Amino acid sequence: MLTDDICPLCGSFDTRHYHRDKVRDYLHCNNCLLVFVPSSFHLSNEEEKAVYDQHDNRVDDAGYRRFLSRVFDPVVEHLAQQGLSQGEGLDFGCGPGPALAAMFSEAGHRMAVYDIYYAHKPEVLEQTYDFVTATEVIEHLACPGTVLKQLIGLLRPGGCLGVMTKRVQDRQAFARWHYIRDPTHICFYSEETFRWLASTYDFAMECCGNDVIILSRSD
Repeated sequence: MLTDDICPLCGSFDTRHYHRDKVRDYLHCNNCLLVFVPSSFHLSNEEEKAVYDQHDNRVDDAGYRRFLSRVFDPVVEHLAQQGLSQGEGLDFGCGPGPALAAMFSEAGHRMAVYDIYYAHKPEVLEQTYDFVTATEVIEHLACPGTVLKQLIGLLRPGGCLGVMTKRVQDRQAFARWHYIRDPTHICFYSEETFRWLASTYDFAMECCGNDVIILSRSD
């Protein structure tokens, strides 16, 4: 099997063709059920950043904040259940306008931010946190298994990882899905994929709507 065919989330060789459009191929992992784009179709770092530079996500944009509240609210609820009114968090993949970090800061939490292009601060990945958020990030990851393991490892006991990404439903819907038209989207997760992830790391999982997952550790 070619390296291009290995699942980037779980490392399985048990993958198969899932879909093909005019631009690229999509493979499906029979182990963790991730759908992914082979690396031969990935953009270069320069091409990827050029796409991100076109985004206009401002910290003071009320509409953007409403969008982010879908992950903000359940994470705050989790922190409240842990008795944390002033937790420490990391917004991973914050982009050029870290609105979510601002929302948590305004709510009394101490925040760090990281983004490979806009806030490259490797030192924040060497600390631990009560919560980590990754909104509209993990679909862009070339090595999601490595990155998610790293983020999970940053969580303190009782901590949670709040993820926002659209979820795969079935092959028919996938073929019509607007989400796969973005050339920077290269990994696509179903609810079953997140259940695999939760089981692998012995985390609890909560689905919040159709695009937010909260993974929490109890130890």
